[in-house]
Amino acid sequence: MIKNKRYLILSALLFLICMTLYFPFPDNEMIAADMTFMSFPIHDQNGYHPLAFFGSAMMIVAIVFLVKSLSKYHIRTVLLTLVVYSFLPIMLITFYQETIGTGIHAVSYDGQGTCDFEGVTEVELRGKCELKLENHSGKPVTFDLVFRDTYYPEFHRKITSLMNINGPYTITLEANSEKVIQLNELLNVSNEPEAIANGGSQYIRITLIEGEKSRKM
Repeated sequence: MIKNKRYLILSALLFLICMTLYFPFPDNEMIAADMTFMSFPIHDQNGYHPLAFFGSAMMIVAIVFLVKSLSKYHIRTVLLTLVVYSFLPIMLITFYQETIGTGIHAVSYDGQGTCDFEGVTEVELRGKCELKLENHSGKPVTFDLVFRDTYYPEFHRKITSLMNINGPYTITLEANSEKVIQLNELLNVSNEPEAIANGGSQYIRITLIEGEKSRKM
């Protein structure tokens, strides 16, 4: 089945390099991207990423080397490799968090959080947010929670980040526990001329801050 070991080793090395270029830990840069290829954020609010283009080209070369290293089963091997490539980072992160991860590095977020806003007066909004966090470590962890806006190319007004008017929010997660965070805040938006009157956001993005450490999720 293996026709050329040198090509196989080169392919494995290139896949490994590709995985490390934008490894989704401690920050996951993919969640801010509006154009992606495999594990590479091609474009986000900061523009195009040359490194992502380089990584994409490297992955294509890795696939070519993989095909050339085999005498048969090319398609199924490539598909299996891409599946492993997609899920391996998640498995490694989970293993790390459940074994030696501490503090905010042991916290996971399912990405399903939501925020809804309703105008109360001309200068006040009622903001309600709900999100689920899990502490995988054997020790409690306390951190500050900050909200970030999801990037939409055609929409530049603040939505989720309006919650930071009353923030940051100090959160404590007990050891090996899962917690649904529910916030209900009356927000004074008099200093936010472009604040929305009503609206909401799904799959909200957050930042966890613990001392000098932070994680974008």
